[in-house]
Amino acid sequence: MNNAGLAMEAPKLGFMPKLWFGVGQAAEGMKNASFNTFLLLYYSQVLGLNPALAGAVLLIALVFDAVTDPLTGSISDTWRGRFGRRHGFMYAATLPMAVTFYFVWSPPAGLGQAGLFGWMLVWTVLARGAMTLYHVPHLALGAELSDDYAERSRVVAYRVFFGFVGAASIFVIARTSLMLPSEAFPEGQLNPAAYPPLGLYFGIAMGVLIFLSAIGTHARIPYLKKPSGGEDRFSLARLWRDVVAALRNPSFQPFFGGIFLFFIARGVDNGLGLYMGTFFWKLGSDAVLLPAVGLFGVLFGTPVFALLAGRMEKKTMFLLGIIGFSLLTMAPPIAKLVAWFPAHSSPVYLTTLYSLSFAASFFAAAPLVTAGSMLADVADEHELDTGRRQEGIFFGALSFSSKSSAGIGSALAGLALWLISFPTQAEVEAVPQATVTWLALIYGPGVLAMVVVSIVWLSRYGLTRARHAEIREMLDERNALALGVEEAPAEEVSSRRTAVTAREKRRWRWRGSRSG
Repeated sequence: MNNAGLAMEAPKLGFMPKLWFGVGQAAEGMKNASFNTFLLLYYSQVLGLNPALAGAVLLIALVFDAVTDPLTGSISDTWRGRFGRRHGFMYAATLPMAVTFYFVWSPPAGLGQAGLFGWMLVWTVLARGAMTLYHVPHLALGAELSDDYAERSRVVAYRVFFGFVGAASIFVIARTSLMLPSEAFPEGQLNPAAYPPLGLYFGIAMGVLIFLSAIGTHARIPYLKKPSGGEDRFSLARLWRDVVAALRNPSFQPFFGGIFLFFIARGVDNGLGLYMGTFFWKLGSDAVLLPAVGLFGVLFGTPVFALLAGRMEKKTMFLLGIIGFSLLTMAPPIAKLVAWFPAHSSPVYLTTLYSLSFAASFFAAAPLVTAGSMLADVADEHELDTGRRQEGIFFGALSFSSKSSAGIGSALAGLALWLISFPTQAEVEAVPQATVTWLALIYGPGVLAMVVVSIVWLSRYGLTRARHAEIREMLDERNALALGVEEAPAEEVSSRRTAVTAREKRRWRWRGSRSG
């Protein structure tokens, strides 16, 4: 019998492993916040690169991720190094992440359009590759720390919380230290001198956080899932088979489609967010703080939805979150366009804007908490179907989906700016009002349309709490048989096998009714 996923019986998952696991996500949060919010603005508006070319770089980088994310996941699934399946990759990513992130933000002067395009392309791809080396195994590690349906959501909550602490730190430090307004640059985010220090300070911070996460969870290595027996040696053919097998999973299909579209919508939102704060809301240097306010909404929402995960179905909570996020994201710009929003001179102008941004991001915490937990459940279902533990493949897909926010989403944002002829290196008051209005329409209703499609797709997901409990019971019994078959009496072994077979037959009847 295939002993897929068997490991030493783990002690109770305490606070510290969850803490150190979560801390590692701060590095990914820093990378995402800087890439999603500042990268398009920096290269197009500050350095003068054509926004369509800047968006093309982000799209090319996404194609690179489409290969490297499942590749890294597949390799780590069957890795048999001295540090287990995941930790060796996490340690290896520490230095490359710090170095490549710095160079993204430090192009030499006088490169011109072709030079800027090449510099942005090379270092963006390398930085995202370094993050993939760490992030995909780190995500998969979270699925291995617990088998419990509700506990998995709490583990993910640590990751989400610290991810947004890292993201918020980018905006707070940028506004208070790096992007201060000056006579030459009243909007500090348009000052080119602000960005190389950002790359240096946060590149070092990301490397340190990745190392701390790896060393802080190192003691759990003996208790993590082991590679399943009898895998083929790694090859592109095996990678292709792994990807196809994952895509055939009936729960993964609606999950991946829904989360993919949701992250693209968030990517457009993030890519245009600083443009909106600068040119539509006219916040000056405080435009940098608008995304930070939203991130604090996620920080407050994360523990709330982590607690609710023990009482609600994950799919219900996910859908509730993206509906609330999309409606509250669309409402403010539409209200301002139809003169229902407080005037810019009103004392409640900023309060209203920040409150709605906070509320939208509060709801965004729900899908962020549940996504990783739902995918861990899918990995269990896949193991029952195939006998193989392949968290890496599934979380490679999740990583690819989240990076879509900095890839397809930002590329679409760049394309939209080009289509509406948004000027580069422009003064705020010099941008035509009609152009700013088009910016708001793309940011509001345009994002909502993508989210609606995401909701329709995700509604087909059918892996419930009860169904997962049955899957875990069958997996536990199968693994118990594999471990104890030599010692147990023949009659007991036969009885166990009969019980497991009966449950698995019921499972296939259930799947047949779903597909019908």
